[in-house]
Amino acid sequence: MKRSSEIRNPDGSTVFKLDNINIPEPWSQLAIDILAQKYFRKAGVPQRDEQGNPIIGADGKPQLGGEWDSRQVFERLAGCWTSWGKNFGYFKTPEDSDAFHGELCYMLAHQMVAPNSPQWFNTGLHYAYGLSGPAQGHYYVDPKTCEVVKATNAFEHPQPHACFIQSVDDDLVGEGGIMDLWVREARLFKYGSGTGTNFSKLRGDAEPLSGGGRSSGLMSFLRIGDRAAGAIKSGGTTRRAAKMVCLDLDHPDIEEFINWKVVEEQKVAAMVTGSKICAQRLNAVLKACHVVDGAGQMKIETNVKENPILKEALAAARRDMVPESYVYRMFSYAQQGFTHFTFHEYDTNWDGKAYQTVSGQNSNNSVRIPNEFFAALEVDGDWQLKRRIDGKVSKTLKARDLWDQIAWAAWICADPGTQYDTTINEWHTCPEDGRINASNPCSEYMFLDDTACNLASLNLGQFFTTEGQLELENFRHAVRLWTVVLEISVLMASFPSRAIAEKSYQFRTLGLGYANMGTVLMRQGIAYDSLKALAICGALTAIMTGESYATSAEMAAELSPFPNYAKNREAMLRVIRNHRRAAYNAAPEEYEQLTIPPIGIQPEHCPPELLVAARRAWDRALELGTAYGYRNAQVTVIAPTGTIGLVMDCDTTGIEPDFALVKFKKLAGGGYFKIINQSIPAALRTLEYTEAQIQDIVHYCAGRQTLQTAPFINHETLRQKGFDDAALARMESGLAQAFEIQFVFNKYALGEDFSREKLGLTDLQLNESNFNMLKALGFTQEEVAAANDYCCGTMTVEGAPHLKPEHLPIFDCANRCGRIGQRYIAVDAHIRMMAVAQPFISGAISKTINMPAHATLDEVKSSYLLAWKSMVKAVALYRDGSKLSQPLSASTDSGKTIDSTSEVLAMAEKITERVLVRYLAKRRSLPGRRNGYTQKAVVGGHKLYLRTGEYEDGTCGEIFLDMHKEGAAFRSLMNCFAIAISLGLQHGVPLEEFVEAFVFTRFEPNGPVKLNDRIKMSTSIIDYIFRELAVTYLDRYDLAQVKEEDLRMDSVKKDEQDPECVDEEATPETLAGTSISTDIFPARRGAAPRHKSTDHGNGHASVTHTVELKRETVTMTAIQVARQKGYEGDPCSQCKQFTMVRNGTCLKCETCGETSGCS
Repeated sequence: MKRSSEIRNPDGSTVFKLDNINIPEPWSQLAIDILAQKYFRKAGVPQRDEQGNPIIGADGKPQLGGEWDSRQVFERLAGCWTSWGKNFGYFKTPEDSDAFHGELCYMLAHQMVAPNSPQWFNTGLHYAYGLSGPAQGHYYVDPKTCEVVKATNAFEHPQPHACFIQSVDDDLVGEGGIMDLWVREARLFKYGSGTGTNFSKLRGDAEPLSGGGRSSGLMSFLRIGDRAAGAIKSGGTTRRAAKMVCLDLDHPDIEEFINWKVVEEQKVAAMVTGSKICAQRLNAVLKACHVVDGAGQMKIETNVKENPILKEALAAARRDMVPESYVYRMFSYAQQGFTHFTFHEYDTNWDGKAYQTVSGQNSNNSVRIPNEFFAALEVDGDWQLKRRIDGKVSKTLKARDLWDQIAWAAWICADPGTQYDTTINEWHTCPEDGRINASNPCSEYMFLDDTACNLASLNLGQFFTTEGQLELENFRHAVRLWTVVLEISVLMASFPSRAIAEKSYQFRTLGLGYANMGTVLMRQGIAYDSLKALAICGALTAIMTGESYATSAEMAAELSPFPNYAKNREAMLRVIRNHRRAAYNAAPEEYEQLTIPPIGIQPEHCPPELLVAARRAWDRALELGTAYGYRNAQVTVIAPTGTIGLVMDCDTTGIEPDFALVKFKKLAGGGYFKIINQSIPAALRTLEYTEAQIQDIVHYCAGRQTLQTAPFINHETLRQKGFDDAALARMESGLAQAFEIQFVFNKYALGEDFSREKLGLTDLQLNESNFNMLKALGFTQEEVAAANDYCCGTMTVEGAPHLKPEHLPIFDCANRCGRIGQRYIAVDAHIRMMAVAQPFISGAISKTINMPAHATLDEVKSSYLLAWKSMVKAVALYRDGSKLSQPLSASTDSGKTIDSTSEVLAMAEKITERVLVRYLAKRRSLPGRRNGYTQKAVVGGHKLYLRTGEYEDGTCGEIFLDMHKEGAAFRSLMNCFAIAISLGLQHGVPLEEFVEAFVFTRFEPNGPVKLNDRIKMSTSIIDYIFRELAVTYLDRYDLAQVKEEDLRMDSVKKDEQDPECVDEEATPETLAGTSISTDIFPARRGAAPRHKSTDHGNGHASVTHTVELKRETVTMTAIQVARQKGYEGDPCSQCKQFTMVRNGTCLKCETCGETSGCS
């Protein structure tokens, strides 16, 4: 059917748009966008009219353009595979090849399977459209001659492989050396693939060189490769490069490698903080150089003895460690007539300049840990680091110390991951050709250096009936078909180097996998962390790999085994026998040459039909392999299925559980609508809940998306507030997309005229960035919360009506769900799931294990140890908040307010403690004749005069406030406020403390400021007063313009020398009127307070502050909402939406499909 695809930025601007494209009807809008934006060929495709006839241009040649029909994509993929298969003997009859082609097109169209992204990018372009292009240095093995040939056409032999492992020699510029590796990596990144390398051959820092001198060390070269990878977009346009760096644990530079990202992220933190401090302090020094002489003329005064303000500015700059050379550069800059110095400021944005400046950000890092290390760790023994060339011991350290460093780095920044070297090599099918040293970027492909793997993933959800029964024969048939597809892909492929082309031909490794395991389990009413789930996962994985190896053996019978099978026959059959033993849950002593026995399928928890099918698959795999050998050295992996998972509309990826119980589905043309995770109703039916009960649970979780009969806030109560039918209709139309009901109660949704005329709201209220319309209409926080739960749901099933407590674990997700959700899948449960699948996977499993923010270093170590003891090959941990660029988690909500009097009192006490004790009973008198200034301003239409009195050193000692037209009560209150501030200043309270307490207070009058050339907007009279004082006396230029990105606070300044003080009774100097004392509680440093009055019934109103952390309000709201929806809170680098989810060891965007991985 005809559909459209459009991807927009958060500001509404269009990133990509394509209309009138033909897509299968069941596909979601997101899947359509992925196909249209990422996988449609954009140029060189002959165009056709609606009748399918070629369009001929004015020059008589076919008109060329892009793909517009999904059938074109399915045909070029399936047609290309079929054509290569026909030409090289993979089918016995034309009917076989026709059936093969038709079934592949059917499976692609019905989202039953998807190959990895490079296949979509590259496969079939020459076959279907005759595209050709200059060779890019690729090689392929001619199937007819079995000779390695250099490609002459970039499209005839495509690059369909996503995963590469490359070697590097300890040679700077030679073939196979360091610089050659960067070229080979660039070829892979350009065509959308990822690569991994073990760099352990490279000499460590200060190792001797053969020609004399010392090596600059491994890390110097890793920084070059990291910079090169960061400059290349994978696939040429849309994806960042995917790269893995591995290092053996006995390398001399292992400690520096482990801490590489830790140190680099600390540099980012230093740049962010330092740049802001330098910008502020340097401009303060520059401004202080400009003084007004007695004649009122501006002059430059750089003598600190004559310029006390400059002396203070210099002292502050030195205290904040601003480089001296930069500070004194301001003197020269001032003498040249400049009044402002531009110092670039940085932020922690992942795509910002700070991260682009440091190294180590473009790769996943892993350490290779052998069993010998764990043996040393167990007895608190030593661990030796060895030089690369002569093998001499470079350094000896405690194994425990190195282990602590690994855990510390992973806890801080989520790198390095761990790869268990001994386990990996004990399951190696081809040890006669060398060890397995590395993996691809996502850690699922583990094989010999200079080999490649092409991936495809089966959508498990499409092989189960609505009643939860596996369609076993369909699943087996799909495994067989796609094993052949991947084998043919090896046949037709080209590779970035001669070595990879040769070895990929010799070993022919494949990467068939699956997605949606978490969905399948939830739909059947089975908890992810349960013995039954473990058994089902193990059985499904065993069926897939067993059937794939059996198919590989059948192909070997017709086409011969892979070339290097003969010398690895015994080792490979041993590995196959161990796989089979795990299917039969054999005793540990029965396994051959394994240090750690695997976890087999537990028959008492496994459905009988799955257990029988799993065992039969491995019986056939061993029987046929023993007779004929195998066409492929490896056949399966569990990939993260990032982008391809989205194109198949998978709810979960790879082996992962679900991440949210409420999903936000994309609408054509932009926008989203909220929908319950479809696994929930299916699971509830399986658990025999009634339809009425299911509806109640769904409403509790996802809401009713209407306020018509909601508690407290409904059509009836809203009509009483002034809502008419049209306004109610506008409000209701937005509720389907609303995350909270507050999102539809604003001037944009309801209209400014309606909000003013019908609801009686003012322009000042409507224009306030964080205006709460529902509060202004008189609804309490509790009433809003109740109505919100009714309409938008809680996004969790915790507390849902009818739901039995024993069924709660079935709906557990990788993270907490919603605001009130507390449950999530434990770390150990993730590892156990990996452990039951790993014995039936040729390669490994790409999976990142989420840990809560409060996880400890000991828990990190325990998880790594558990993974090793469970025979998992590799694991990566991600502690919430362990990335500097990651926003605060929902559990430490950055929008949390502090509004109780007790909390404010505690804050006030802390601020008071910072005031110097020696000032508490001493008052610094002002001179009888004092300098100062008068500033007239109009704030929100109200005229104000601010006058100051200064000490001899130019610091502020008193303020006077005059608002003579505002009425006696308000004028008296302002006078008393001025007295209180003046007394505080004279008794040693720093002006900075008052500024921090009162800037950002919000009440009327407020709004535009007139007659002040530096301050143009304020949130209250008090806010204006302290902005003016801060700008004038504290050089707080950041407060001179009201912009969200400039709302940050300074640190406490203290004079370099103590001012002269005299003992005196603390009596106020009367300004005007009587002196009335009120309790004014200053806010915590770094906060943005807002006042609200709380009457305690004793005749006195204490002022309570609502304190928010100083981040951009709009951004932090988006981050909080995103995290409550189940997303990570990071913005996508491609479409800027906050819809990134963790996906294996990578991140993927649920809006546009951007991913940091290979698939």
